[in-house]
This record gives sequence, structure tokens and C-alpha cells, in this order.
Amino acid sequence: MNFRPRHRDEPEINLIPFIDVLLVVLIFLMLSTTYSKFTELQLTLPVADAEQQRDRPKEIIVAVAADGHYAVNRNAMEDRSVSALAQALGTAASASKDSVVIISADATAPHQSVVTVMEAARRAGLSQITFATQSSTAAGKAK
Repeated sequence: MNFRPRHRDEPEINLIPFIDVLLVVLIFLMLSTTYSKFTELQLTLPVADAEQQRDRPKEIIVAVAADGHYAVNRNAMEDRSVSALAQALGTAASASKDSVVIISADATAPHQSVVTVMEAARRAGLSQITFATQSSTAAGKAK
């Protein structure tokens, strides 16, 4: 009989492949991630150098005033709710559902007012949305 204790080998955890995989993932994330500081963004809206196109029959122009009031095709709205705006957009687009919604917002209008117009257009089934801007030469003269 052999009463000597058997010499058991301790299991060894090899961390080198684990570290290699983590480094590859870290390098991938570092290369694919863009770092931007939103506090450094200087935005000047709305100005664009684009040719103006007017009098298209499938346009629905929604004006957003600086105080958050809306006007759909030059008809002022008293109610500022999303449902009332969606109903007005649906009425204006009753001829065709492929109408283009043009949001003409004041530069100092609240962001929420513009998002409300976009949500109302979605509820009305209008998916084509664009923003009206003024040309940079007109913006320079206005200052």
C-alpha cells in the first residue's frame, strides 16, 4: 500500500489569450468610436445656400414662431397640441399622402416646437419632411 500523498497539479488559468482578446476589442472600440464634445459645438441655424423653389402643389408649409405658435399653410392655429397639429396637417394633405412638409421655424423657436411638428407629421402619415432656411447672403444683410 502506498500511503504517500499524491502530488496533484494545481489547475492553471492562462490569462494571455483573454488579455489578447480584450486588447483587440479595446482597439476596435477606440477606432470605431467618435468622441465629440457637444459643449464645443457652435451652431448657427437656419442658413443655407440653396436655390429656392416655390409654388409646388404638394407642399405643406408649417411656420413655427419664436414663441411656439404654429401656422399651417398660413392659417394660424390656436391649439398647440400634437393631435390638433396632426389633424391640420391631415386636412392640408387630404389630396395626396406624398405631400412634403416644409418646417419654417424661427431661429429662436424652441426645439420642442419643431419636434412637435415632426411628430404631428408622422401621426398624419406624412413622411417627407424638410426645413426651410434663408440664404447666407440674406442672413448677412439682416444682421
